[in-house]
Amino acid sequence: MNHFSYSRIGPGHDRPRLPEPRPVEPGEWPKLEAALAMVNRDLTATLPGQDPLILLAEPPQQSPPSGGVDRGRVYVAMPDGRWQGNQVNAYDPEEGDPLEPDDEMTVLSVVADAAQETVVELLWQVWPVCGEHRLGMHPRPAGTADDWYGGATDDAGPLVWWCRGGGDGTWHDVAQVGELAATLPGERRR
Repeated sequence: MNHFSYSRIGPGHDRPRLPEPRPVEPGEWPKLEAALAMVNRDLTATLPGQDPLILLAEPPQQSPPSGGVDRGRVYVAMPDGRWQGNQVNAYDPEEGDPLEPDDEMTVLSVVADAAQETVVELLWQVWPVCGEHRLGMHPRPAGTADDWYGGATDDAGPLVWWCRGGGDGTWHDVAQVGELAATLPGERRR
């Protein structure tokens, strides 16, 4: 259900104006910014000519609960402000969540997932792609098996771009997030 589900439409029933999303100011969300910088290294290395993604803040749509803080929602967006997918600062004050996740790997994972969804959905192309198998890759902890799922607690190592392989059990870690340039052929390596 969305914001307009109960709004009347027509003369005399104007929709309420929602606050406009805005680019995040430098230093406003430092952990998210650091994670996006790593993901953008992979984006610019693998999609030459694509401008870096940005963080876009959507202001709160209502007042925060008493004693609470609400800095709005933050999304990974194209440079023109379009985005697709979930916010990267999932925050529930009733659960005592921090404004930004404390764990750097969690932050990087959430940002890499959001960046991938934005690129795939808005550019209509698979990203990033494994050079060996020509398949799309996904972020996950290094050393995880094919049956790994996002809620698993046995995260083995740093976040990598992971390829399912050729369907014959040849799944593999391709590169750490932020280091895809090193996997490119010599003439494409930057």
